[in-house]
Amino acid sequence: MKIRQLSIGGAWEITPVLHGDPRGLFTEFYRFDHLTEEVGHPLRLAQGNLSVSARGVVRGVHYADVPPGQAKYVTCIRGAVLDVAVDLRVGSPTFGQWDSVQLDEVDRRAVYLSEGLGHAFCALTDDATLTYLVSETYNPSGEHDLHPLDPDLAIAWPVAEPLLSARDAKAPTLAQRLEEGRLPDYATCQRYTESLRSQ
Repeated sequence: MKIRQLSIGGAWEITPVLHGDPRGLFTEFYRFDHLTEEVGHPLRLAQGNLSVSARGVVRGVHYADVPPGQAKYVTCIRGAVLDVAVDLRVGSPTFGQWDSVQLDEVDRRAVYLSEGLGHAFCALTDDATLTYLVSETYNPSGEHDLHPLDPDLAIAWPVAEPLLSARDAKAPTLAQRLEEGRLPDYATCQRYTESLRSQ
């Protein structure tokens, strides 16, 4: 298993070793010990989610209040998606920037996003199926969103006309969330991460 930090602190790409033969394929798509060694603390598994999307669907940008936030370990088990991490932590050296990884059923890569980062993806195939392992259960009062087509974010979506949910289509921009004071604070996120390392 190879783990590589993305250009945004707190986001990693995980590439598993694939063992295949004429019978099929086996891989370890998640390893507690390898991720802990790279991230500095274990991922608390509180909930597992599955998402299926048609080609051209864009979901996100979604994020949660910190603390406790919601760390995510995301992999694509069918089809392909462009998975996007967005740094929404006010005061971060990469605030407002994003990075992406193609997740698909060929290479079986995964992405780990720490608390305070925004998450979004675009389905590149029909029936693109993602699984998420997350550190906290769903808490509607602590979950927030940003408009995925916000020009200030300038995410390079690989589709001409993204299909958005009603919620995402009405989501505020980065500037609006910043004015509202509803974005995670970088120093708070760093302190929370340190608290996880000391447990």
